[in-house]
Amino acid sequence: MSASQWRRAMNRQPADAPVRPRVSSPLAQVGPSEAVAPRWTSAWRAIRIRHAIALIALVLLPFVATPFFTFQVASQALVLGLIALSLTFLGGYGGMVSLAQMTVAGIAGYGVAVLGTSSAAEISLGWAWWVAIPFAVLIAVACATLIGWLSVRTEGIYTIMITLAVGVAFYYLVLQNYSVFNGFQGLRELKPPTVFGLQWRDPLPFYFLSLFCALGGYWLVQWVVRAPFGIALQGIRDNPRRMAALGYAVVAHRVAAYAFAGALAAVGGILLAWYNGLMTPGSVGTSWLINILVIAVLGGMRHPIGAFIGAVLFVLLQTFAIDLVDRERFNLVIGGVFLAIVLCSPDGLLGLWARARARFAPRQTTTPRRQA
Repeated sequence: MSASQWRRAMNRQPADAPVRPRVSSPLAQVGPSEAVAPRWTSAWRAIRIRHAIALIALVLLPFVATPFFTFQVASQALVLGLIALSLTFLGGYGGMVSLAQMTVAGIAGYGVAVLGTSSAAEISLGWAWWVAIPFAVLIAVACATLIGWLSVRTEGIYTIMITLAVGVAFYYLVLQNYSVFNGFQGLRELKPPTVFGLQWRDPLPFYFLSLFCALGGYWLVQWVVRAPFGIALQGIRDNPRRMAALGYAVVAHRVAAYAFAGALAAVGGILLAWYNGLMTPGSVGTSWLINILVIAVLGGMRHPIGAFIGAVLFVLLQTFAIDLVDRERFNLVIGGVFLAIVLCSPDGLLGLWARARARFAPRQTTTPRRQA
């Protein structure tokens, strides 16, 4: 008998020996619900605490920061983040990269200017704000639905080119039309309404208005992606042919996603018009079509919070890069940071954060099992 055969014979239990269950971990001694419940409870508690801390910090920010930082940085980042959130929803959960989200936002901004009041009294209709705002949002959502209907039958670079063509066409439309959009001068003196005796363009009220809209858009996206519509949309993103074979209307889901994203961009466009106090062709130019894509990619398109993280970084660079380089060349700093982040992490800043957590997280050591 060889040594290996002898070891196998010694380790083999007799036929009449009682079988002892092998316990691999302490969680195996309890039921499934008892083992999983503490883990889910602690995870849900951590998420709630993290959200509460972030919400408290956002509420207290304007009381500790200067009015310049509150209005020029924080408020602008929230507004641009809301517009980029619409692109994050389309790209991250629908697999559709659209360059027309700033166009939809511009349509809503021009809608408020034309239907409401502006410097061009001969153009603006002078409707009340509670009538002009819903109509402007409806017009923008209708245009977003039309853009989606035109582009959802294509994929990849073709979708990008169609939406880019729509954005460029709208830019030249507002640039050359004087009867409705007032040409290159645009529509100025766009002021938010005075409600409850507050001037909503002041730094503190406008910040909280932007924060309320941004949080509403964020939680709405979080709810939609977990709803049956959002789950089906993610399935269409991964395999549209299989979802069509299961009976889902692929084109209808994609067009509905464009309509929902258009509503988010429309609200952001109205806030952007009030923030700038005007709507001009430069507000919907090609540079801003690209900037929204840059913001979404900087933060990471796999989670809604990435749109606001990318917006904060973009606004900080746009505001303070002039102190580092010439005014004509500060876009080089933004482009350099963008290339550095994309080359290091295709998922943006959230991808870098996830990789850092995985690298520095404590590793769990397992003790070797002893043979019976």
